[in-house]
Amino acid sequence: MAKLHFFYSTMNAGKSTALLQSNHNYIESNLKTLLFIPGDVKSKGFIVSRIGLKKKAIVVDKEYNFYKQISNKNNKNISCVFVDEAQFLSKDQVQQLAKVADIKNIPVMCYGIRTDFQGKLFEGSCELLAIADNLNELKTICSECEKKATMVVRLDESGKVILKGDKVLIGGNEIYKSLCRTHFRKLTKLI
Repeated sequence: MAKLHFFYSTMNAGKSTALLQSNHNYIESNLKTLLFIPGDVKSKGFIVSRIGLKKKAIVVDKEYNFYKQISNKNNKNISCVFVDEAQFLSKDQVQQLAKVADIKNIPVMCYGIRTDFQGKLFEGSCELLAIADNLNELKTICSECEKKATMVVRLDESGKVILKGDKVLIGGNEIYKSLCRTHFRKLTKLI
């Protein structure tokens, strides 16, 4: 039976790289895959890794119904579904992906960040942590020490930690920094 997998981490852990590598393995075996990325990511329809790997993906919005679309006759013989930036999915969309695994018997691999810059779960991550068959943490190192990074902070233009703002602000190393919980606590005082 197919499973719903959630590969999670902070930024800079290689989530997109791991997704693209797994997808490549399917393609090399002449298997058909579907790749998805939420529309609120500035990707222009591509899954892009920091090391330069890139692959075209289907852009989805909050209204996209994964189960309905994957059940479409044009999507026969799909061997695996990959979703990058899964933290931006809605609870319903995660449940639709679980239905793809359960009813269509297609493995679903979701990759995303667990928490935002305030240490709060994203909606998609929350539901994936609750219902995924397999939880896989991809590890990276705190930018302040050698411990495992589990949190992320947002920075302003001068490099100071920001504690308030929109939950979603797309960016990279210029506005986010991965930290262990100890340094997150020290820099934010949020926990």
